[in-house]
Amino acid sequence: MSAVNKKPETINEIILVTECEDGSPYIAPFGVRERDGLILIAPFRPSISLDNLLSGRRATINRTDDVRVFAGALTGRRNFPMQNKAGALVLESALAYKTLKLEKVEDDTQRPQLYFKVLKEETLKPFQGYNRAQAAVVELCVLVSRLNMLPIEKINSEIDYLRIAIEKTAGDKELEAWAWLVEAVENHRAQLSGANVA
Repeated sequence: MSAVNKKPETINEIILVTECEDGSPYIAPFGVRERDGLILIAPFRPSISLDNLLSGRRATINRTDDVRVFAGALTGRRNFPMQNKAGALVLESALAYKTLKLEKVEDDTQRPQLYFKVLKEETLKPFQGYNRAQAAVVELCVLVSRLNMLPIEKINSEIDYLRIAIEKTAGDKELEAWAWLVEAVENHRAQLSGANVA
C-alpha cells in the first residue's frame, strides 16, 4: 500500500499518569495509538513523562470526561485527586484505566517511540460521550501543547471557532478548563508581542 493511500492511525486522547522518582504521580495528557497489539506512546524530548516511562516505574492510562484534567495538566495544575488501585495510579474522576508495562523502545533524539503491553484494564463508570464543549476543550489542549510550533494566527482562528461550542454547551467544569487554556494562549501572545517590540 502506498503512503498516499495508507489509512491514518487512530489517536486516542488520554491522561497518562506516571510515577516520579519520589513516588509522586505525574499527570499529563497524551495522544496514544494501538499498534501490533501494543500501546504506542511517543513523547517529545525533554519530558518528565518520558523520563518516568523509561525508568520503568508505574504508568497508567486514565480515561476521564473531566476535561479540567487535560487543561490543568497543560497549565501547571496537576493536583487532581488520585487513588492507588493495586499499584495502578488512578484519577478519582477516571471512567476506566489500563496499567502498562514497557516492552520496546525505538529511540530517537527528538521523539522516541515507546511500546507498552496492557497488564490490566478496568471500567469504573460508563462513558456517556463528550459534549461539544468538552470536545472543544480537548481540541484547544492540543493547540496549547503546540503553541511554539503553530502560527498565532492559526491558534486565534481555531479558538474563535471552538468558542462557539463553549458558548452553547459548556458547564462549570468546561468553562474553568477553557479559561485556563485561554490564559495560556494570552500569555503566549504577550511573550510574542514582547519579543517583537524588543
